[in-house]
Amino acid sequence: MLIAMIRSDPDYCDGHYTSQTAVATAWGCFNLMANSPSHLMGGIEAPDSADQYIKDQKAHARQTQDANDVVWNLTACVISSTSLGSSSTIKMRSSFEGCEEENMSHPLRILSIEDDPKDAELIQDLLETEEIACQVTRVDTQAALVASLGQGGIDLILADYSLPSFDGISALKLAMKACPDVPFIFVSGTLGEEVAIEALKIGATDYVLKTRLSRLVPSVLRALREATERAERKRAEESLRQSEAYLAEAQRLSCTGSFGWNVSSGEIYWSEETHKIFEYGRAVKPTLELVFRRIHPDDRDLVQLTIDRASEARENLDYEHRLLMPDGSVKYLHVLARALESPSGNLEYVGAVMDVTAAKRTEETLRESEAYLAEAQRLSRTGSWALVPATGKIRYWSEECNRVLGFDPHCGQPRFETFFERIHADDQAKVRKISDLVGAEKAEFELKYRIVHRGGEIRDIHLVGHPVLSPSGDLVEFVGTVMDVTERKRAEEERERLRQVQADLAHINRVTTMGELTASLAHEIKQPISAGVTDAKTCLRWLGRDDPDLTEARDAASRMVKDVMRAADIISRISLLFRKGALQRELVDVNELIREMFVLLRSEANRYSISIRTELAEDLPKVMADRIQLQQVFMNLMLNGIDAMNATTGRGELTIKSEAGDAQLLISVSDTGLGLPPGQPDQIFSAFFTTKDKGTGMGLPISRSIVESHGGRLWATGASGRGATFQFTLPTMVAAQA
Repeated sequence: MLIAMIRSDPDYCDGHYTSQTAVATAWGCFNLMANSPSHLMGGIEAPDSADQYIKDQKAHARQTQDANDVVWNLTACVISSTSLGSSSTIKMRSSFEGCEEENMSHPLRILSIEDDPKDAELIQDLLETEEIACQVTRVDTQAALVASLGQGGIDLILADYSLPSFDGISALKLAMKACPDVPFIFVSGTLGEEVAIEALKIGATDYVLKTRLSRLVPSVLRALREATERAERKRAEESLRQSEAYLAEAQRLSCTGSFGWNVSSGEIYWSEETHKIFEYGRAVKPTLELVFRRIHPDDRDLVQLTIDRASEARENLDYEHRLLMPDGSVKYLHVLARALESPSGNLEYVGAVMDVTAAKRTEETLRESEAYLAEAQRLSRTGSWALVPATGKIRYWSEECNRVLGFDPHCGQPRFETFFERIHADDQAKVRKISDLVGAEKAEFELKYRIVHRGGEIRDIHLVGHPVLSPSGDLVEFVGTVMDVTERKRAEEERERLRQVQADLAHINRVTTMGELTASLAHEIKQPISAGVTDAKTCLRWLGRDDPDLTEARDAASRMVKDVMRAADIISRISLLFRKGALQRELVDVNELIREMFVLLRSEANRYSISIRTELAEDLPKVMADRIQLQQVFMNLMLNGIDAMNATTGRGELTIKSEAGDAQLLISVSDTGLGLPPGQPDQIFSAFFTTKDKGTGMGLPISRSIVESHGGRLWATGASGRGATFQFTLPTMVAAQA
């Protein structure tokens, strides 16, 4: 009776066929059972009870999925035919190892494709009787089905095969297109074998006859379990694909490929990035021959020797070599691999190849830069250094520092105490004081001192330091340079000596010129004065006679007046000679003249660490003046300012301003020197008045004379703090627009 039932109703057994092969396998089992009862359950003796059978089934739970489905189908048939009761069915359902709990975290959302509302209610009652909470949505037209599928949120589809307006196969195709991962079970009154096979091919999960609804719950649970497994497998596969994508992208960004190599078989695996590094297509199967074909000819023997030694000792690989690419370019590779032993005892290497070409080229560029810097330091006799003030540790010390400061480069970097001992004894206190000061103030500094080399030679050093601060403002270190300025200082001393000689010669020349001028003045004036004296005596004699001869006396007095006038003319001519004769006036740009004097006197100011600053008004009118004489005025005023600041300590500043006022141009020259002498500041314009040890006292009088000859005025004012300001004007009556 059982065999006849099975042959006449194949849907009686769960109906869980995942493919045509599964259906054929099930029917083969049925035929085997029909022909030989002793082979029932695949050769397993019939159990004494449902409990015993379930226990046996769990022992075979590790079989493949298709075999497991067939066994469960046969189990359902046997349990139903032997009338073991509903309790056995519940126990059989519980053997799905928590499938129900996994899928019942929320009410099971079922889409029922059913034209009979009573059948839909019956199915819902059956599931809820088996403690499966569900929420059923029923549709009976194609339009309603499409709308429900579009809304989503479906866990299970139960469909009748025969519907008034369309068939179940059409519904299945629509469901497979909209939600292929949702289980689809046919629940129908009649379903032929060919239709069942077609439905399974299209994607149906299972089918259950309405006359055998007791099989619905196991079928639903199994479908949900398989759907969960498929979803988990899909998520795992997606996670794996994502991980592989991340790995591939990381390898691309880092220019690092991975590989595996079975030493005994020679089989090699390459990642995509490894193919790119070696510039072989993905279709090319990697071999050692292809690898060595790319290795630079000069590196092949060394690479072969390294691999042979490592594989013989079963050691890890860590080496670098070059690749010579088909286009002639060269790549640098760093190979790292771990030696592993396969289950069969064979040696395998798993590792990475890194394209370090960019790093190598950067290193080469850095080495070239360091070489250029070292050569530049050698030529300029300038060393570089870095010092941590908190510990007194010298962090960096260039090779040129050793040569400049007289240390042996083979002895390594000296300690700060050793360096300090080399400083000249007379300069050590100054260096210590400035070091403590700049460390406390975290300031830049310059320092000049002498260093004593091992052989006793004394060298002059110019040191420049710059503080490096942390984000919080703490002093981290000082970095700077040391320069050997011995030759420069000697040259400056020699230039200073030559300047002094030149100044002495100029002074002698001035004294000689003044002497010649004095002799000429005495000679020229002597004759008219002598004649005037004679005429005066003659006049007195004519007037002293008993009978004064007024006519003769008048003539003598007239001659005396002429002699005096002639002496005055001689003095005027000498004055014109002193002033270089008649003025040669032209249009002069005062701002341009100031800039010329700035360039001319900049080196003189720098010699005494004096800065020159200009504040020149724009669009200043040009002046009709003698250019040479105005140059002489600026020369005198600016040199006086430099000399005044040279006598003070610290850095001085000379400021030249020009501006256009009402009916005149105003030019000022200000310094930060000693200032004007107290008492009578206008005294400085007196001839031969000077505050300098070697001054002549003629510069300011000459300057005032020149300015006044141009219709202007020159005066001086003292500053509230220190320094002096000399100002002069040029009236607009002698000014003209360019």
